[in-house]
Amino acid sequence: MDGISLLTITVLAVFVGFEVVSKVSSTLHTPLMSGANAIHGIILVGAIIVAGQAEHPWVLAVALLAVVLATANLVGGFVVTDRMLEMFRGRKPDKPAASGTVTPGETTENTEARR
Repeated sequence: MDGISLLTITVLAVFVGFEVVSKVSSTLHTPLMSGANAIHGIILVGAIIVAGQAEHPWVLAVALLAVVLATANLVGGFVVTDRMLEMFRGRKPDKPAASGTVTPGETTENTEARR
């Protein structure tokens, strides 16, 4: 394939991917992100294999760049997934403070003044 065909396919894939991802509701985001993290893990393993078998310095440089970018993408995916799951967890009810104890954010002077 020539360069123009590859560029056309890449641009079309970006547009289709953006449209598909932008239509996903927030309730489906976490399961889809989990699947994407698995795919990114496979991409990372592939980049490591290519880096290990590189014979030319420029292939090694590109492969190491791919390892760094795949790692950043994988870690970022897990961070986003964790934040999304944190949104779905309910808040734990605050336990009332026992009498005579200082609650977080309260100084002992405020406690004495309240008594």
